[in-house]
Amino acid sequence: MSNFYTETELKTLGMRLLYESHKKRGGGGRPLVSRKASIYGAEHISIGSNVRIDDFCILSGNITVGNNVHIAAYTALYGGKDGIVIEDYANLSSRVSVYSVNDDYSGETMTNPMIPEEYKNIESAAVYIGKHVIVGSTSVILPGIRLAEGSAFGSFSFINHDSEPWSVNAGIPFRKIRDRKKDILKLEKQFETGIN
Repeated sequence: MSNFYTETELKTLGMRLLYESHKKRGGGGRPLVSRKASIYGAEHISIGSNVRIDDFCILSGNITVGNNVHIAAYTALYGGKDGIVIEDYANLSSRVSVYSVNDDYSGETMTNPMIPEEYKNIESAAVYIGKHVIVGSTSVILPGIRLAEGSAFGSFSFINHDSEPWSVNAGIPFRKIRDRKKDILKLEKQFETGIN
């Protein structure tokens, strides 16, 4: 038995598979989702071509994953109702946590999923992770955040505000360190067309 779910098994779970069979070098491969990943609400999850989701990841709620994306081991995506969108060529390193929902920590309301909604004040807002974004290990992304195309984050980054495009960032909370090179865009064209 393979370490990854088959296409039929993913469809049986209810997951929407968005990949198409085309002749581009960079597309058409079925998603590889580890059998050791935990999937909650598969019918709300869509996955594109050439995606790999490694062991012990948690996928919960509304999640859309583009093409050529890697989600490394122990990463948790809590999409809730507003969702998480991960664009093409993004990379989430191991133990990254992405939240589109968050409890109120003020003490004015109760917290945790075992408490009825009327006793809580949940913050819920979509998270957007743009093309070519890379997030280092053990980083945390809060609800409502937009990570602009090409932004990169070092390990242990606390991501509590939007990022600038093509930036290198790190810290708790993160701050921009410098601009990121855009050579990736040329390589992307070569990868997709097969022309060097």
